[in-house]
Amino acid sequence: MKIFYSFLCVLAFTAIGFSQSKQKENLVLENGVSEQMARFRKHQISDVTYGLSFEIPYQKQEKINSDLTLNLTILDLTESLYLDFKEKTSNIKSIQVNRKSIAIVHEKGHIVIAAKDLSLGKNIVAISFIAGNLSLNRNDDFLYTLLVPDRASTLFPCFDQPDIKATYKLSLMVPKDWSVLAGADVKEKVEKGDFTTYTFGESDKMSTYLFSFVAGKFKTVTQKPGNREMTMLYRENEPEKIKISTDTIFKLHQQSLDFLEKYTNYKFPFQKLDFASIPVFQYGGMEHVGAIQYRESTLFLDNSATDSEKLDRAKLIAHETSHMWFGDLVTMKWFDDVWMKEVFANFMADKIMNPIFPKINHNLQFFSAHYANAYAEDRSLGTHPIKQNLANLKDAGSLYGAIIYNKAPIMMRQLEATMGKEAFQKGIEKYIKKYANDNADWNNLVEILDAETPLDMQKWSEVWVNKSGRAIFTDEIKYDAQNRISDFVIQQKAEDKSDNIWPQIFQIGLIYADNVKIVDVNIKDKNLSLKEAIGLEKPLNIIYNYNGFGYGVFPLDGNNFNYISTLKDEVARASSYSNLYENMLIGNVSPSKTFDCFIKGIQKEENELVLKIITNQTSNVFWKFLTGKQQNKAQKELEDILYERLQANLSSNIKKTLFNLFSSIAYSDSAKAKLYQIWNKEIEIPNLKLNEDDYTNIAMNLAIFKHEKADEILEKTRTTITNPDKQKRFEFLLPSLSKDESVRNAFMESLKDDKNREKESWVSVGLANFHHPLRQESAQKYIRFSLDLVDEIQRTGDIFFPKDWLSNTVGKYSSKDAFDEVHRFLKENPNFSPILKRKLLQATDGLYRAQNIKKETE
Repeated sequence: MKIFYSFLCVLAFTAIGFSQSKQKENLVLENGVSEQMARFRKHQISDVTYGLSFEIPYQKQEKINSDLTLNLTILDLTESLYLDFKEKTSNIKSIQVNRKSIAIVHEKGHIVIAAKDLSLGKNIVAISFIAGNLSLNRNDDFLYTLLVPDRASTLFPCFDQPDIKATYKLSLMVPKDWSVLAGADVKEKVEKGDFTTYTFGESDKMSTYLFSFVAGKFKTVTQKPGNREMTMLYRENEPEKIKISTDTIFKLHQQSLDFLEKYTNYKFPFQKLDFASIPVFQYGGMEHVGAIQYRESTLFLDNSATDSEKLDRAKLIAHETSHMWFGDLVTMKWFDDVWMKEVFANFMADKIMNPIFPKINHNLQFFSAHYANAYAEDRSLGTHPIKQNLANLKDAGSLYGAIIYNKAPIMMRQLEATMGKEAFQKGIEKYIKKYANDNADWNNLVEILDAETPLDMQKWSEVWVNKSGRAIFTDEIKYDAQNRISDFVIQQKAEDKSDNIWPQIFQIGLIYADNVKIVDVNIKDKNLSLKEAIGLEKPLNIIYNYNGFGYGVFPLDGNNFNYISTLKDEVARASSYSNLYENMLIGNVSPSKTFDCFIKGIQKEENELVLKIITNQTSNVFWKFLTGKQQNKAQKELEDILYERLQANLSSNIKKTLFNLFSSIAYSDSAKAKLYQIWNKEIEIPNLKLNEDDYTNIAMNLAIFKHEKADEILEKTRTTITNPDKQKRFEFLLPSLSKDESVRNAFMESLKDDKNREKESWVSVGLANFHHPLRQESAQKYIRFSLDLVDEIQRTGDIFFPKDWLSNTVGKYSSKDAFDEVHRFLKENPNFSPILKRKLLQATDGLYRAQNIKKETE
């Protein structure tokens, strides 16, 4: 039996070798990691361990000397071994293979080790190198790695693809007054002169994009909120924020862990769960194994924080903790399924919120968190399916966006509702158990879920996952002589004119004087005859998507929309305001009528989440879709209504939401004077809690609004900021706020140099200041400048930065001149990256729609 088994193994290996030798003829070395190379390497190597040491100097300009000892098993030598290292060849000092020095061959971002220097079985590769800086995020007194999706190879030589999981043995030499954090615990600490060397234990198995370390001048706190200790590194220095936030941060991690262990029926899968709070962090958070990184401003809140801000913090922590199972334990095979880890992280985070915030309407929270963002990209000419093709990992950053973060959870909620919660959860349990410490794709999950439901998962997911866009719904309703419904037919068609049909579940609310009749809708085809409605009396109003479950644009009832503010159900109000806005964008209702309805909502709404939806949409309509004449009239009306409402007896949450809108539009002389008095603390609005960050934002608005004391306001703000990291941020932003156009122009010109774009979250705010609607007459000459830089932004920036760059430059405009500039740019650049073109079309959806809307208005 053993002989026969060995013979089969030889046959199998020969067959694989033969197929790979055939593949060898076509294996082409190219920049990045092609799918072909990834498939070959997954077959070629196994049992990978990276031994890494980095010597971090005091000065951020100095080089980081580094060493790699790579242990691996090689199963196929029909090809060379290709290690990814996207750095200068001069950064590679020496290479040894199985203790013999070899010549350095470095081509197209790959270190090439010839098959003749390797052996089948175990091998050791030792490389001495200078670490790449692109993803080290070096600051004067701290640094942190951020290697998603393909940036590990910009730091050290590696196999930078998600399905080659490895363990890591890390050593860091850092200035002796620095703290460190990585994916395993410190096993040894040796001080020598001005430096300390930390040696970490062997990490858990993980993909390269999840490897990380943080080092610098951080404060450290350790707590044990459950059955494990957790450590946090942070730089926040405001005593109130530290006191109020610290216990909550640890508690939220523990609550998330408890929920996920129970839901997945799988214990926390890693050695530890620590985290670092970083002031300049590019994203909300990043799920590094055992060492999560967060943006500090989201974690540390004070007494002025609204419920919405507290909820955002809790959701962020739940999102990153969910990744420990969804993404870190079970990882996608290839980055075309990156959406899978993000959808589950968001989907689980929404579930985790239920017991933590029992007083919050979680259906409303889900709607407010996902729908507006999903629609913003899905309605644009730059929309794309949830699952996208990816030929080369170097383009993986382009896959991220609202479709995977926001539309995918909507899809998953529809799937859970269609399958049933128990069947869905059972499928997820099986998925986690089967693919733990491994890689899986969407088809693997579909296969498991398919076994738990009569639903044809393949057919269902074909449109939801593999197609882009959304449904536009219409209806035909007939009444008999007694004014009862005799026929109620709902139709759907794809917004992009394709034949796509989205099977989905939602509710319709029929509003009567003394009650609401809820009708459940389960539409599976182009048309649905709503038999449950036949025979019912004619309602006062018909509210589509009453429960906020449906995805698309729904019919509006009548021409007067003031009834929306009278709806008792919070989700129905939120969904109706959102639906009105979407109908405006497709031309079914005018911006002025939409604005008037939102004004009524602002005057009455007392739910923070609903009010946040209204105020965001009001701002969009005001700045982008009203004509100049309409805007002048609306500004005065809006500032008066907001300021009056701020005097009313309302909760601090509502007041903060109202004030944020007031502060952003208070540019008339009278409103500017009030805003200045609030900033200067001459006026105190009862129950409006403002913190240092709020006063900083007010100061920036006053500068943009050309307050006569702008220079004095900015200087006083600069000198009173107590946090050194925030002070550096403000000093960076000052040129973008200057009243001197030449100073502002110099700020924009400085962004040509990638060194000045390192703090991407700062740059985004600076761009928004520069291209603010009130400054566009002088700023629009930099639209082409901004478009011409996008290619480089994609190359040097992190995953969200290209879209942020575009959104805060040309995306701020609604003018015909800006529209023409975009068209001219695209015409003159026929080979412009399709990926970046998609981002451009997403960012300029409002600009494109404004042309049609304003034409119709005029």
